[in-house]
Amino acid sequence: MATVAAEMKKTKYDRQLRIWGEQGQTALENANICLLNCGPTGSEALKNLVLGGIGSITVVDGSKVEIHDLGNNFLLDEDKLGQPKAKCVCSFLLELNDAVKAKFVEEAPEDLIENNPSFFAEFTLVIATQLMETSLIKLDKICREANIMLVIARSYGLTGMVRISMKEHTIIESKPDHFLDDLRLHNPWPELIEFSKTIDLSVTDPVIHKHTPYVVILINLAEKWAKEHDGCLPSTRQEKRDFKDFIKAHMLNMDEENYKEALEASFKVSISRGISSDLLQIVNDSAAEVDSKSSDFWVLVAALKEFIENEGDGEPPLEGSIPDMTSSTECYVILQKIYQAKAESDCLAMEQRVKNILKRVGRDPDAISKAYVKNFCKNARKITICRYRHIEDEFTSPCLPELQKCLNDEDYSYAVGFYILLRAVDRFAANCNRLPGIFDSGLNEEISRLKLIAVGILSELGLNGPTLSEDLVTEMCRFGGAELHPVAAFIGGVASQEVIKLVTKQFVPLKGTFMFNGIDHKSQVLVL
Repeated sequence: MATVAAEMKKTKYDRQLRIWGEQGQTALENANICLLNCGPTGSEALKNLVLGGIGSITVVDGSKVEIHDLGNNFLLDEDKLGQPKAKCVCSFLLELNDAVKAKFVEEAPEDLIENNPSFFAEFTLVIATQLMETSLIKLDKICREANIMLVIARSYGLTGMVRISMKEHTIIESKPDHFLDDLRLHNPWPELIEFSKTIDLSVTDPVIHKHTPYVVILINLAEKWAKEHDGCLPSTRQEKRDFKDFIKAHMLNMDEENYKEALEASFKVSISRGISSDLLQIVNDSAAEVDSKSSDFWVLVAALKEFIENEGDGEPPLEGSIPDMTSSTECYVILQKIYQAKAESDCLAMEQRVKNILKRVGRDPDAISKAYVKNFCKNARKITICRYRHIEDEFTSPCLPELQKCLNDEDYSYAVGFYILLRAVDRFAANCNRLPGIFDSGLNEEISRLKLIAVGILSELGLNGPTLSEDLVTEMCRFGGAELHPVAAFIGGVASQEVIKLVTKQFVPLKGTFMFNGIDHKSQVLVL
Protein backbone atom coordinates (compact mmCIF):
# COMPACT_ATOMS: atom_id res chain seq x y z
CA MET A 1 0.00 0.00 0.00
CA ALA A 2 2.84 2.37 0.85
CA THR A 3 4.36 1.81 -2.58
CA VAL A 4 1.03 2.51 -4.29
CA ALA A 5 0.57 5.70 -2.26
CA ALA A 6 4.08 6.83 -3.14
CA GLU A 7 3.46 6.23 -6.85
CA MET A 8 0.15 8.11 -6.69
CA LYS A 9 1.89 11.06 -5.03
CA LYS A 10 4.64 10.95 -7.63
CA THR A 11 2.06 11.09 -10.42
CA LYS A 12 0.10 13.84 -8.69
CA TYR A 13 3.12 16.12 -8.24
CA ASP A 14 5.09 14.94 -11.27
CA ARG A 15 5.84 18.32 -12.84
CA GLN A 16 7.00 20.05 -9.68
CA LEU A 17 9.06 17.03 -8.58
CA ARG A 18 11.13 17.64 -11.71
CA ILE A 19 11.94 21.11 -10.37
CA TRP A 20 12.63 20.65 -6.65
CA GLY A 21 12.81 16.86 -6.34
CA GLU A 22 11.54 14.54 -3.63
CA GLN A 23 13.60 16.31 -0.98
CA GLY A 24 11.90 19.62 -1.78
CA GLN A 25 8.46 18.02 -1.89
CA THR A 26 9.04 16.40 1.49
CA ALA A 27 9.99 19.80 2.92
CA LEU A 28 6.72 21.24 1.58
CA GLU A 29 4.70 18.38 3.05
CA ASN A 30 6.32 18.90 6.45
CA ALA A 31 5.68 22.65 6.46
CA ASN A 32 3.07 24.33 8.64
CA ILE A 33 1.93 27.64 7.14
CA CYS A 34 -0.12 30.40 8.75
CA LEU A 35 -1.99 32.92 6.60
CA LEU A 36 -3.07 36.23 8.12
CA ASN A 37 -6.10 37.67 6.32
CA CYS A 38 -7.72 35.60 3.59
CA GLY A 39 -8.72 38.31 1.16
CA PRO A 40 -7.93 37.77 -2.53
CA THR A 41 -4.17 38.28 -2.06
CA GLY A 42 -3.89 35.78 0.78
CA SER A 43 -6.31 33.31 -0.79
CA GLU A 44 -4.38 33.29 -4.06
CA ALA A 45 -1.10 32.69 -2.27
CA LEU A 46 -2.51 29.85 -0.19
CA LYS A 47 -4.32 28.29 -3.16
CA ASN A 48 -0.99 27.89 -4.97
CA LEU A 49 0.62 26.29 -1.93
CA VAL A 50 -2.29 23.90 -1.36
CA LEU A 51 -2.14 22.76 -4.98
CA GLY A 52 1.60 22.25 -4.51
CA GLY A 53 1.06 19.90 -1.58
CA ILE A 54 1.92 22.04 1.46
CA GLY A 55 1.51 20.02 4.66
CA SER A 56 -0.65 22.11 6.99
CA ILE A 57 -2.33 25.51 6.80
CA THR A 58 -3.99 27.74 9.35
CA VAL A 59 -6.12 30.65 8.12
CA VAL A 60 -6.54 33.59 10.48
CA ASP A 61 -9.24 36.15 9.69
CA GLY A 62 -11.85 37.70 11.94
CA SER A 63 -14.19 39.04 9.24
CA LYS A 64 -17.40 37.70 7.71
CA VAL A 65 -18.05 37.24 4.01
CA GLU A 66 -19.56 40.43 2.62
CA ILE A 67 -21.03 41.24 -0.78
CA HIS A 68 -17.85 43.03 -2.00
CA ASP A 69 -15.82 39.84 -1.33
CA LEU A 70 -17.69 38.03 -4.09
CA GLY A 71 -16.24 40.34 -6.73
CA ASN A 72 -12.56 39.70 -6.04
CA ASN A 73 -12.21 36.34 -4.28
CA PHE A 74 -13.15 33.29 -6.32
CA LEU A 75 -12.90 31.06 -3.21
CA LEU A 76 -16.15 32.61 -1.97
CA ASP A 77 -19.68 32.49 -3.38
CA GLU A 78 -23.09 33.93 -2.57
CA ASP A 79 -24.07 31.05 -0.30
CA LYS A 80 -21.28 32.04 2.08
CA LEU A 81 -22.52 35.58 2.78
CA GLY A 82 -22.41 36.36 6.49
CA GLN A 83 -20.31 33.30 7.33
CA PRO A 84 -16.75 33.41 8.76
CA LYS A 85 -14.43 34.15 5.86
CA ALA A 86 -11.59 32.01 7.27
CA LYS A 87 -13.88 28.98 7.54
CA CYS A 88 -15.22 29.38 3.99
CA VAL A 89 -11.76 29.77 2.44
CA CYS A 90 -10.46 26.74 4.37
CA SER A 91 -13.35 24.64 3.17
CA PHE A 92 -12.76 25.54 -0.48
CA LEU A 93 -9.00 24.97 -0.26
CA LEU A 94 -9.54 21.45 1.07
CA GLU A 95 -11.55 20.67 -2.05
CA LEU A 96 -8.45 21.51 -4.13
CA ASN A 97 -6.22 19.04 -2.26
CA ASP A 98 -7.60 16.79 0.47
CA ALA A 99 -4.08 15.70 1.47
CA VAL A 100 -3.54 19.10 3.12
CA LYS A 101 -4.44 19.59 6.78
CA ALA A 102 -6.35 22.83 7.24
CA LYS A 103 -7.82 24.75 10.15
CA PHE A 104 -9.04 28.29 10.71
CA VAL A 105 -9.04 30.85 13.50
CA GLU A 106 -11.85 33.39 13.48
CA GLU A 107 -9.95 36.28 15.01
CA ALA A 108 -8.42 39.50 13.74
CA PRO A 109 -4.67 38.98 13.05
CA GLU A 110 -3.94 42.33 14.73
CA ASP A 111 -5.48 41.02 17.99
CA LEU A 112 -3.39 37.85 17.88
CA ILE A 113 -0.22 39.84 17.24
CA GLU A 114 -1.02 42.17 20.13
CA ASN A 115 -2.40 39.74 22.71
CA ASN A 116 -1.16 36.23 21.86
CA PRO A 117 2.30 36.29 20.23
CA SER A 118 3.01 32.70 21.30
CA PHE A 119 0.30 31.61 18.83
CA PHE A 120 2.84 31.85 15.98
CA ALA A 121 5.47 29.60 17.59
CA GLU A 122 4.16 26.38 15.98
CA PHE A 123 4.48 27.55 12.38
CA THR A 124 7.24 27.06 9.83
CA LEU A 125 6.32 30.27 8.04
CA VAL A 126 3.79 33.08 8.33
CA ILE A 127 2.26 34.84 5.31
CA ALA A 128 1.04 38.26 6.41
CA THR A 129 -1.28 39.93 3.91
CA GLN A 130 -2.88 43.38 4.02
CA LEU A 131 -1.43 44.29 7.41
CA MET A 132 -0.70 47.85 8.48
CA GLU A 133 2.80 49.05 9.33
CA THR A 134 2.46 48.98 13.13
CA SER A 135 1.22 45.38 13.15
CA LEU A 136 3.91 44.31 10.68
CA ILE A 137 6.70 45.68 12.85
CA LYS A 138 5.37 43.80 15.90
CA LEU A 139 4.87 40.59 13.92
CA ASP A 140 8.38 40.82 12.51
CA LYS A 141 9.84 40.95 16.03
CA ILE A 142 7.70 37.98 17.13
CA CYS A 143 8.74 35.84 14.16
CA ARG A 144 12.44 36.68 14.48
CA GLU A 145 12.50 35.79 18.17
CA ALA A 146 10.90 32.42 17.37
CA ASN A 147 13.02 31.84 14.19
CA ILE A 148 9.91 31.74 12.02
CA MET A 149 10.09 32.83 8.39
CA LEU A 150 7.85 35.75 7.47
CA VAL A 151 6.55 36.65 4.01
CA ILE A 152 4.66 39.93 3.70
CA ALA A 153 2.31 40.51 0.76
CA ARG A 154 0.00 43.36 -0.04
CA SER A 155 -2.02 44.45 -3.04
CA TYR A 156 -3.50 47.93 -3.22
CA GLY A 157 -5.28 49.03 -6.36
CA LEU A 158 -2.82 48.71 -9.24
CA THR A 159 0.22 48.25 -7.03
CA GLY A 160 1.47 45.56 -4.69
CA MET A 161 4.50 44.42 -2.75
CA VAL A 162 6.14 41.28 -1.40
CA ARG A 163 8.90 41.21 1.19
CA ILE A 164 10.67 38.50 3.17
CA SER A 165 11.84 38.98 6.73
CA MET A 166 14.01 36.63 8.79
CA LYS A 167 17.44 36.63 10.38
CA GLU A 168 19.21 34.43 7.86
CA HIS A 169 18.36 32.03 5.07
CA THR A 170 20.99 29.59 3.80
CA ILE A 171 20.67 27.90 0.42
CA ILE A 172 22.65 24.91 -0.82
CA GLU A 173 20.69 24.32 -4.03
CA SER A 174 20.55 27.87 -5.36
CA LYS A 175 20.12 26.59 -8.95
CA PRO A 176 21.30 29.68 -10.85
CA ASP A 177 20.09 30.08 -14.43
CA HIS A 178 23.62 30.31 -15.81
CA PHE A 179 26.65 28.71 -14.24
CA LEU A 180 29.82 27.28 -15.78
CA ASP A 181 30.28 23.51 -15.80
CA ASP A 182 32.78 22.38 -13.19
CA LEU A 183 35.21 20.71 -15.61
CA ARG A 184 38.47 22.07 -14.12
CA LEU A 185 40.04 22.56 -17.55
CA HIS A 186 42.05 25.38 -15.98
CA ASN A 187 43.31 23.08 -13.23
CA PRO A 188 43.05 19.39 -14.23
CA TRP A 189 44.00 16.75 -11.68
CA PRO A 190 46.52 13.93 -12.39
CA GLU A 191 44.01 11.21 -13.36
CA LEU A 192 42.31 13.49 -15.89
CA ILE A 193 45.64 14.55 -17.38
CA GLU A 194 46.80 10.94 -17.54
CA PHE A 195 43.69 9.83 -19.44
CA SER A 196 43.91 12.78 -21.84
CA LYS A 197 47.48 11.83 -22.72
CA THR A 198 46.34 8.38 -23.85
CA ILE A 199 44.47 9.99 -26.75
CA ASP A 200 46.56 11.14 -29.71
CA LEU A 201 45.15 14.26 -31.35
CA SER A 202 47.33 13.76 -34.41
CA VAL A 203 45.55 10.53 -35.37
CA THR A 204 44.43 10.65 -39.00
CA ASP A 205 41.49 8.29 -38.69
CA PRO A 206 38.55 10.69 -39.26
CA VAL A 207 36.13 8.63 -37.13
CA ILE A 208 38.43 8.62 -34.10
CA HIS A 209 39.45 12.24 -34.64
CA LYS A 210 35.89 13.59 -34.73
CA HIS A 211 34.85 11.57 -31.66
CA THR A 212 37.54 12.80 -29.28
CA PRO A 213 35.76 14.67 -26.42
CA TYR A 214 36.44 18.40 -26.33
CA VAL A 215 37.58 18.08 -22.71
CA VAL A 216 40.48 15.91 -23.86
CA ILE A 217 41.22 18.23 -26.80
CA LEU A 218 41.44 21.28 -24.56
CA ILE A 219 43.54 19.63 -21.84
CA ASN A 220 46.07 18.32 -24.36
CA LEU A 221 46.27 21.54 -26.37
CA ALA A 222 46.40 23.73 -23.25
CA GLU A 223 49.37 21.72 -22.01
CA LYS A 224 51.04 22.00 -25.41
CA TRP A 225 50.39 25.75 -25.48
CA ALA A 226 51.81 26.20 -21.98
CA LYS A 227 55.03 24.43 -22.94
CA GLU A 228 55.47 26.90 -25.79
CA HIS A 229 54.62 29.94 -23.61
CA ASP A 230 56.80 29.56 -20.51
CA GLY A 231 54.21 27.45 -18.69
CA CYS A 232 51.46 30.08 -19.03
CA LEU A 233 47.95 29.51 -20.33
CA PRO A 234 46.34 32.11 -22.64
CA SER A 235 45.30 35.15 -20.63
CA THR A 236 45.13 38.24 -22.85
CA ARG A 237 42.47 38.77 -25.50
CA GLN A 238 45.03 38.27 -28.27
CA GLU A 239 46.38 35.09 -26.66
CA LYS A 240 42.86 33.69 -26.43
CA ARG A 241 42.34 34.40 -30.13
CA ASP A 242 45.66 32.74 -30.91
CA PHE A 243 44.67 29.73 -28.80
CA LYS A 244 41.49 29.34 -30.87
CA ASP A 245 43.59 29.41 -34.03
CA PHE A 246 45.83 26.82 -32.39
CA ILE A 247 42.76 24.58 -31.91
CA LYS A 248 41.61 25.11 -35.49
CA ALA A 249 45.06 24.06 -36.76
CA HIS A 250 44.44 20.58 -35.31
CA MET A 251 41.15 20.05 -37.18
CA LEU A 252 41.07 17.62 -40.10
CA ASN A 253 37.77 18.99 -41.40
CA MET A 254 35.85 22.16 -40.63
CA ASP A 255 32.67 20.19 -39.86
CA GLU A 256 34.07 18.36 -36.79
CA GLU A 257 31.54 19.05 -34.04
CA ASN A 258 33.90 18.10 -31.23
CA TYR A 259 36.41 20.73 -32.30
CA LYS A 260 33.63 23.31 -32.63
CA GLU A 261 32.69 22.50 -29.02
CA ALA A 262 36.36 22.89 -28.05
CA LEU A 263 36.45 26.34 -29.69
CA GLU A 264 33.29 27.42 -27.84
CA ALA A 265 34.68 26.18 -24.51
CA SER A 266 38.26 27.35 -25.06
CA PHE A 267 37.87 30.24 -22.60
CA LYS A 268 37.49 27.70 -19.77
CA VAL A 269 41.20 26.89 -19.80
CA SER A 270 41.90 30.54 -18.94
CA ILE A 271 39.65 30.73 -15.88
CA SER A 272 41.55 31.83 -12.79
CA ARG A 273 42.16 29.20 -10.17
CA GLY A 274 40.47 29.52 -6.81
CA ILE A 275 36.97 30.37 -5.66
CA SER A 276 34.56 33.16 -6.54
CA SER A 277 34.40 36.36 -4.50
CA ASP A 278 30.89 35.38 -3.31
CA LEU A 279 32.09 32.03 -2.02
CA LEU A 280 35.16 33.63 -0.45
CA GLN A 281 32.87 36.00 1.45
CA ILE A 282 30.84 33.06 2.77
CA VAL A 283 33.80 30.94 3.95
CA ASN A 284 35.25 34.02 5.67
CA ASP A 285 31.96 34.90 7.37
CA SER A 286 32.10 35.09 11.16
CA ALA A 287 29.41 32.39 11.33
CA ALA A 288 31.93 29.92 9.87
CA GLU A 289 33.68 30.04 13.26
CA VAL A 290 31.41 27.28 14.50
CA ASP A 291 30.43 26.07 17.95
CA SER A 292 27.97 23.52 19.33
CA LYS A 293 24.99 25.77 18.46
CA SER A 294 25.96 26.34 14.83
CA SER A 295 23.63 25.03 12.14
CA ASP A 296 24.61 22.09 9.93
CA PHE A 297 25.06 24.50 7.03
CA TRP A 298 27.74 26.51 8.84
CA VAL A 299 29.50 23.34 9.98
CA LEU A 300 29.71 22.37 6.30
CA VAL A 301 31.01 25.85 5.43
CA ALA A 302 33.72 25.50 8.08
CA ALA A 303 34.65 22.11 6.60
CA LEU A 304 34.64 23.63 3.11
CA LYS A 305 37.07 26.34 4.19
CA GLU A 306 39.46 23.70 5.56
CA PHE A 307 39.06 21.60 2.40
CA ILE A 308 39.86 24.54 0.11
CA GLU A 309 42.99 25.31 2.14
CA ASN A 310 44.16 21.67 2.12
CA GLU A 311 42.90 18.88 -0.16
CA GLY A 312 41.26 21.27 -2.60
CA ASP A 313 44.46 23.22 -3.26
CA GLY A 314 42.44 26.41 -3.48
CA GLU A 315 39.40 24.83 -5.17
CA PRO A 316 36.04 23.60 -3.75
CA PRO A 317 34.97 19.93 -4.09
CA LEU A 318 34.37 18.83 -7.68
CA GLU A 319 30.72 18.53 -8.70
CA GLY A 320 31.38 15.31 -10.61
CA SER A 321 29.07 15.66 -13.61
CA ILE A 322 29.93 16.42 -17.22
CA PRO A 323 27.70 17.88 -19.94
CA ASP A 324 26.71 16.16 -23.16
CA MET A 325 29.42 16.37 -25.81
CA THR A 326 30.43 14.83 -29.10
CA SER A 327 32.36 11.72 -28.15
CA SER A 328 32.66 7.99 -28.61
CA THR A 329 30.64 6.12 -25.98
CA GLU A 330 33.78 4.53 -24.58
CA CYS A 331 35.60 7.84 -24.06
CA TYR A 332 32.55 9.53 -22.59
CA VAL A 333 31.97 6.74 -20.06
CA ILE A 334 35.62 6.80 -18.99
CA LEU A 335 35.48 10.58 -18.58
CA GLN A 336 32.32 10.26 -16.49
CA LYS A 337 33.99 7.76 -14.19
CA ILE A 338 37.09 9.95 -13.79
CA TYR A 339 34.97 12.97 -12.79
CA GLN A 340 32.76 10.88 -10.51
CA ALA A 341 35.78 9.29 -8.81
CA LYS A 342 37.31 12.72 -8.13
CA ALA A 343 33.99 14.02 -6.78
CA GLU A 344 33.63 10.99 -4.49
CA SER A 345 37.20 11.43 -3.24
CA ASP A 346 36.54 15.10 -2.47
CA CYS A 347 33.29 14.20 -0.73
CA LEU A 348 35.03 11.63 1.49
CA ALA A 349 37.60 14.26 2.47
CA MET A 350 34.76 16.67 3.30
CA GLU A 351 32.96 13.99 5.34
CA GLN A 352 36.05 13.45 7.46
CA ARG A 353 36.51 17.16 8.03
CA VAL A 354 32.83 17.49 9.03
CA LYS A 355 33.22 14.65 11.55
CA ASN A 356 36.34 16.26 13.00
CA ILE A 357 34.62 19.64 13.37
CA LEU A 358 31.53 18.09 15.00
CA LYS A 359 33.74 16.23 17.45
CA ARG A 360 35.70 19.40 18.16
CA VAL A 361 32.57 21.41 19.07
CA GLY A 362 31.12 18.63 21.23
CA ARG A 363 28.52 17.23 18.86
CA ASP A 364 27.96 13.67 17.63
CA PRO A 365 30.44 13.12 14.74
CA ASP A 366 27.65 11.38 12.78
CA ALA A 367 25.06 14.12 13.38
CA ILE A 368 25.20 15.28 9.76
CA SER A 369 24.19 12.68 7.19
CA LYS A 370 26.38 11.60 4.29
CA ALA A 371 23.55 12.56 1.89
CA TYR A 372 23.59 16.14 3.23
CA VAL A 373 27.38 16.35 2.86
CA LYS A 374 27.20 14.93 -0.67
CA ASN A 375 24.54 17.44 -1.72
CA PHE A 376 26.59 20.27 -0.21
CA CYS A 377 29.72 19.16 -2.10
CA LYS A 378 27.81 18.96 -5.36
CA ASN A 379 26.60 22.53 -4.93
CA ALA A 380 29.54 24.02 -3.00
CA ARG A 381 30.33 26.63 -5.67
CA LYS A 382 26.73 27.88 -5.63
CA ILE A 383 25.84 28.10 -1.94
CA THR A 384 24.15 31.37 -1.03
CA ILE A 385 23.18 33.30 2.09
CA CYS A 386 20.39 35.85 2.42
CA ARG A 387 20.17 38.11 5.46
CA TYR A 388 17.28 40.49 5.98
CA ARG A 389 16.99 43.73 7.91
CA HIS A 390 14.32 44.22 10.54
CA ILE A 391 11.29 45.85 8.95
CA GLU A 392 11.45 48.59 11.58
CA ASP A 393 15.10 49.28 10.72
CA GLU A 394 14.26 49.57 7.03
CA PHE A 395 11.40 51.95 7.76
CA THR A 396 13.35 54.20 10.14
CA SER A 397 16.79 54.10 8.52
CA PRO A 398 16.74 52.80 4.93
CA CYS A 399 19.80 52.92 2.71
CA LEU A 400 19.52 56.61 1.83
CA PRO A 401 21.85 56.60 -1.21
CA GLU A 402 19.81 53.76 -2.73
CA LEU A 403 16.51 55.46 -1.89
CA GLN A 404 17.72 58.75 -3.37
CA LYS A 405 18.96 56.96 -6.47
CA CYS A 406 15.60 55.22 -6.97
CA LEU A 407 13.65 58.45 -6.54
CA ASN A 408 15.75 60.13 -9.23
CA ASP A 409 15.76 57.14 -11.59
CA GLU A 410 12.89 57.24 -14.09
CA ASP A 411 12.69 53.43 -14.17
CA TYR A 412 12.47 53.13 -10.38
CA SER A 413 10.63 56.32 -9.42
CA TYR A 414 7.16 54.74 -9.59
CA ALA A 415 8.27 51.67 -7.62
CA VAL A 416 9.78 53.70 -4.79
CA GLY A 417 6.88 56.15 -5.03
CA PHE A 418 4.39 53.35 -4.38
CA TYR A 419 6.65 52.07 -1.59
CA ILE A 420 6.51 55.45 0.20
CA LEU A 421 2.81 55.91 -0.53
CA LEU A 422 1.89 52.51 0.95
CA ARG A 423 3.50 53.69 4.17
CA ALA A 424 1.68 57.00 3.85
CA VAL A 425 -1.62 55.19 3.40
CA ASP A 426 -1.02 53.33 6.69
CA ARG A 427 -0.39 56.59 8.53
CA PHE A 428 -3.49 58.11 6.94
CA ALA A 429 -5.53 55.11 8.12
CA ALA A 430 -4.05 55.31 11.64
CA ASN A 431 -5.02 58.99 11.86
CA CYS A 432 -8.42 58.85 10.14
CA ASN A 433 -9.46 55.27 10.92
CA ARG A 434 -10.06 54.63 7.21
CA LEU A 435 -8.14 54.40 3.95
CA PRO A 436 -7.88 57.45 1.65
CA GLY A 437 -10.26 57.69 -1.28
CA ILE A 438 -12.93 55.26 -0.13
CA PHE A 439 -15.52 58.03 -0.49
CA ASP A 440 -16.09 59.88 -3.76
CA SER A 441 -16.56 63.25 -2.10
CA GLY A 442 -13.59 65.28 -0.89
CA LEU A 443 -11.06 63.45 -3.06
CA ASN A 444 -8.93 66.54 -3.71
CA GLU A 445 -8.61 67.17 0.00
CA GLU A 446 -7.56 63.58 0.63
CA ILE A 447 -4.98 63.77 -2.17
CA SER A 448 -3.44 66.81 -0.48
CA ARG A 449 -3.46 65.13 2.91
CA LEU A 450 -1.86 61.92 1.58
CA LYS A 451 0.81 63.91 -0.25
CA LEU A 452 1.59 65.84 2.93
CA ILE A 453 2.02 62.58 4.86
CA ALA A 454 4.27 61.12 2.11
CA VAL A 455 6.43 64.25 2.06
CA GLY A 456 6.63 64.01 5.85
CA ILE A 457 7.94 60.44 5.61
CA LEU A 458 10.60 61.50 3.11
CA SER A 459 11.54 64.41 5.38
CA GLU A 460 11.88 62.10 8.40
CA LEU A 461 14.31 60.00 6.39
CA GLY A 462 16.38 63.06 5.57
CA LEU A 463 15.17 63.46 1.97
CA ASN A 464 13.86 66.99 1.67
CA GLY A 465 14.59 67.49 -2.03
CA PRO A 466 12.75 64.71 -3.91
CA THR A 467 9.00 64.92 -4.43
CA LEU A 468 6.54 62.25 -5.48
CA SER A 469 4.61 62.45 -8.71
CA GLU A 470 1.29 64.27 -8.29
CA ASP A 471 -0.33 61.71 -10.60
CA LEU A 472 0.93 58.86 -8.42
CA VAL A 473 -0.56 60.37 -5.26
CA THR A 474 -3.85 60.95 -7.10
CA GLU A 475 -3.94 57.34 -8.32
CA MET A 476 -3.21 56.05 -4.82
CA CYS A 477 -6.27 57.90 -3.53
CA ARG A 478 -8.37 56.71 -6.46
CA PHE A 479 -7.48 53.11 -5.61
CA GLY A 480 -9.45 53.50 -2.38
CA GLY A 481 -7.68 50.49 -0.86
CA ALA A 482 -9.28 48.10 -3.35
CA GLU A 483 -7.84 44.62 -3.84
CA LEU A 484 -8.26 44.07 -7.57
CA HIS A 485 -8.31 40.38 -8.34
CA PRO A 486 -5.76 40.42 -11.22
CA VAL A 487 -3.25 42.33 -9.08
CA ALA A 488 -4.01 40.20 -6.02
CA ALA A 489 -3.54 37.02 -8.07
CA PHE A 490 -0.16 38.23 -9.30
CA ILE A 491 1.06 39.36 -5.87
CA GLY A 492 -0.28 36.16 -4.29
CA GLY A 493 1.57 34.16 -6.95
CA VAL A 494 4.85 35.93 -6.24
CA ALA A 495 4.37 35.42 -2.48
CA SER A 496 3.68 31.68 -2.87
CA GLN A 497 6.71 31.32 -5.12
CA GLU A 498 8.89 32.88 -2.41
CA VAL A 499 7.33 30.61 0.23
CA ILE A 500 8.28 27.56 -1.83
CA LYS A 501 11.86 28.82 -2.20
CA LEU A 502 12.12 29.36 1.55
CA VAL A 503 10.54 26.08 2.61
CA THR A 504 12.42 23.88 0.12
CA LYS A 505 15.66 25.87 0.59
CA GLN A 506 16.08 25.84 -3.17
CA PHE A 507 16.53 28.81 -5.52
CA VAL A 508 17.43 32.27 -4.21
CA PRO A 509 14.51 34.23 -2.70
CA LEU A 510 13.93 37.95 -3.02
CA LYS A 511 16.62 39.95 -1.26
CA GLY A 512 14.63 43.17 -1.05
CA THR A 513 11.10 44.54 -1.36
CA PHE A 514 9.39 43.47 -4.58
CA MET A 515 7.22 46.29 -5.92
CA PHE A 516 4.67 45.82 -8.69
CA ASN A 517 3.55 48.79 -10.76
CA GLY A 518 0.36 47.80 -12.54
CA ILE A 519 0.09 51.15 -14.29
CA ASP A 520 3.21 50.55 -16.38
CA HIS A 521 3.28 46.74 -15.94
CA LYS A 522 6.73 46.85 -14.33
CA SER A 523 8.27 45.11 -11.34
CA GLN A 524 11.34 46.14 -9.38
CA VAL A 525 13.13 44.98 -6.24
CA LEU A 526 14.15 47.73 -3.83
CA VAL A 527 17.04 46.85 -1.54
CA LEU A 528 16.70 49.46 1.18
